[in-house]
Amino acid sequence: MGIGRGEYDEAVGEYEGERAKIDAYVSAAIPEEVSSAKASLENVDLTVDDEAIANFKVFADGRDATFATEENGEETVITAADFDSALLQYTQAHENSDEWQESRATLIGYIEYFIPEDVAALVASVEEGNLDAAGEFAAANPEHTGIIEAQEEGEEGAVVDADSFVAALSAQEPDPSQFGPFVPGIGDLVTRLLEKINVQGWLQSLIVDGVVGGAGAVLGFVPQMLILFLLLSLLEDCGYMARIAFIMDRLFRKFGLSGKSFIPMLVATGCGVPGIMASRTIEQDRDRKMTIMTTGFIPCGAKMPIVAFIAGALFGGSAIVAVAAYFIGVAAVVVSGLILKKTKLFAGDPAPFVMELPAYHAPLAKNIFRATWERGWSFIKRAGTVIVAASIIIWLLNSFSFTGGFHFMTEANGGKSILEVIGSAIAFLFAPLGFARWETAVATVLGLLAKEEVVGVFGSLSSMADVDAFAAVDGADFNTLRRIGACFFDNGLQAFSFMIFNLLCAPCFAAMGAIKREMNNGKWTAFAISYMCVFAYAISLIVYQLGSLFAGGGFGIGTVAAFIVLALLLYLLFRKNKYETK
Repeated sequence: MGIGRGEYDEAVGEYEGERAKIDAYVSAAIPEEVSSAKASLENVDLTVDDEAIANFKVFADGRDATFATEENGEETVITAADFDSALLQYTQAHENSDEWQESRATLIGYIEYFIPEDVAALVASVEEGNLDAAGEFAAANPEHTGIIEAQEEGEEGAVVDADSFVAALSAQEPDPSQFGPFVPGIGDLVTRLLEKINVQGWLQSLIVDGVVGGAGAVLGFVPQMLILFLLLSLLEDCGYMARIAFIMDRLFRKFGLSGKSFIPMLVATGCGVPGIMASRTIEQDRDRKMTIMTTGFIPCGAKMPIVAFIAGALFGGSAIVAVAAYFIGVAAVVVSGLILKKTKLFAGDPAPFVMELPAYHAPLAKNIFRATWERGWSFIKRAGTVIVAASIIIWLLNSFSFTGGFHFMTEANGGKSILEVIGSAIAFLFAPLGFARWETAVATVLGLLAKEEVVGVFGSLSSMADVDAFAAVDGADFNTLRRIGACFFDNGLQAFSFMIFNLLCAPCFAAMGAIKREMNNGKWTAFAISYMCVFAYAISLIVYQLGSLFAGGGFGIGTVAAFIVLALLLYLLFRKNKYETK
């Protein structure tokens, strides 16, 4: 927590309250037709609100708009007919394609043109921090007010008048250094050190944003991992593991596995690699292969940072999300077992359970702490090697651009980063799952390198967006976590779908290597990994599309696909097993 952490969080809360007053006051000044039309183009499911657009057209009254484009800065005249043409192109083009971005810029530029000049000046002055200009609007419009939305249903929102707005403008963001040396987080401390020794900007960005922001985000979860490893070691050393396998044998047989399959799955909660390797104790080849294919669904220690990040960023640290992650993993094992045992490849009954049960004994503290240390040190080494290397690569790709020639990106020269170009090219694959941003696409792909790297990507990218990810993932700063989450997800359903896909899809490269060694067959390895990815995509598709539908979203192609996939899944699950032995 650090010295003065509570006081710092309280000061941050007060500052954010003042910023909420400013946002409410400014938002109320923008015509409702303009704000609702613009919001329609920026909503989560990319469906355009026809009513909002129609109301805006009446408000615009067919007038032309003149505004400067971002590409060349030259003013362009856009007619009402041009607006309709751009709207048609926007709804038909693929998200993040050049046509989509061009039409979107045209639509938003046309809409923003109809913001009154004094209100546009107010918006610009607030964004630029020009307090005098913002105060002039309040002085000229003393009757104007804004309303902060109520937190609880049935309550009335707080009214923000001109005096409250002007007072809020003077609020200063708290300086962490005034609340103790440990409050700022490692990122701020390293930044100050580098500034004192006059390190060049690009190298400072590499160290702070790349290394500290990426690996630091993962290391923030070390305490939670150590607790998990400690409890696992306790179960192993007291002799209870074998008894769990015996107890679970009858249940596991119902969906095609034996009780011995439970031990690899339990070990996999710490790390998937030893969990997969533990499957070699299963004598029957068919049972062993099915165990390997389903063990990857169990949330391992490396996946826990993903769960913790999603829970903290979008669900206020809700423990239900973490519990749901384990239930989803177990459900995936059960469903996969029922589906696979009805295929020719896995037909037949599991082998009889035969195992010597060791006597109960008091666990030795030396054994427990040694096993905990070995697992914890392995986790830390991964963060210090693979994660650091991946974070540096992410920083390089996100800091350089080929736009206008190869160059290091700054606020002055801008352009699309190499990482954004790559992410945008593959983002469409995840659009039906609800997370079509290039950042989430990159995080998902790099998660194959190491699952911890998913959080490492968010840590690196949020650090570059001036958000202290290292301090946030320490487990207490939910305000900062929410700010980070807002950079990558529009709502909780998107984040939950993202979590499900990354929990169930192919494991990290190390676990894939373990699968290949245990399968001892390239085709079986490819089949196992492909099955995990397809299953994860199907479940995530169903959750997001049907969740969006029940939440009031539109009925589109994605919804139809989700119903088809759900029907196919139910058929495979409940069809008659023609290979069942009598």
